[in-house]
Amino acid sequence: MIRLSELTTLRLGGPAGSVVDARSEAELIEAARGEDVLLVAGGSNLVIADAGWPGTVVRVLTRGVAEREADGRVELTVAAGEEWEAFVARCVAEGLAGVESLSGIPGSIGATPIQNVGAYGQEVAETIVSVRALERASGDLRDLAPEECGFAYRSSAFKRDPGRWVVLAVTFALERRELSGPLAYAELARTLDVRPGEGAPLAEVREAVLGLRRGKGMVLDPADPDSVSAGSFFTNPILSEEAFSALEQRAECPPRFPEPDGRVKTSAAWLIERAGFQRGYGNPDGIAISSKHTLALTNRGGGTTAELLALAREIAAGVEERFGVTLQPEPTLIGVEWP
Repeated sequence: MIRLSELTTLRLGGPAGSVVDARSEAELIEAARGEDVLLVAGGSNLVIADAGWPGTVVRVLTRGVAEREADGRVELTVAAGEEWEAFVARCVAEGLAGVESLSGIPGSIGATPIQNVGAYGQEVAETIVSVRALERASGDLRDLAPEECGFAYRSSAFKRDPGRWVVLAVTFALERRELSGPLAYAELARTLDVRPGEGAPLAEVREAVLGLRRGKGMVLDPADPDSVSAGSFFTNPILSEEAFSALEQRAECPPRFPEPDGRVKTSAAWLIERAGFQRGYGNPDGIAISSKHTLALTNRGGGTTAELLALAREIAAGVEERFGVTLQPEPTLIGVEWP
């Protein structure tokens, strides 16, 4: 019997009813059409109940990258089971710009459009030109354009309607050039010693991002207990102007990042810290906030999913009470309730 803790970066999750390996697109389509199916690839964005999953766990192990020139860009169609970090490394080595700031993120290609993975000023939605997916109910295979994917901050149509789609492959369009696009993330620009809005050599951007992520325990490393997490547990809240004004009445100078739709994003880490939850808070032998990054909840070796959710709820309740802001989890929760 396989325990799902063996398949997740948090090392949490109970037993699987059964496990099927899907190594080709045909095998993935066939397996995904079954009842009570849970798809697992890199396992980096999953929080699975201690009771496990009673149905079938399908391990997405598909492989393959097809490359072609298109309209002055390079399009790469990548199987869902390919490792994201290996793909980014390949792109940087080949001088293909557009994903270099997403270096060091664990997980699979197929998960990236679901979460609209982003970091350091980049999101995968910026380079995705289509997502090949199976619609489970109808059995139809679709090549979905970006507008059909419903991309939003750390979200998509796939995430908002779980169970409807199975991502089979993703096509990215990247530009062949030496420099990255304009670097909007201030911390990354400072690290590279460039002004915000300037570009930098792709390899240098990648190394800078990897360094920043390692410093936050956000690169998988067997020697670093802070990397035993699901990445950032909470998303940054996006508030209406009225809600942000109310926050300003309760907090001095909260971080403000204007959104294109007129709303305002603020920092979940900032709120958590000022609500009294510091790095390392929790059980040093079980579940605790990372010693390097306030947004990461880590399994120090003896933790359980129930303990993880208890700490997450405590943090969210503390932020709600102190600031009137509701935090939302970023990982996909399987077999557990929120809040």
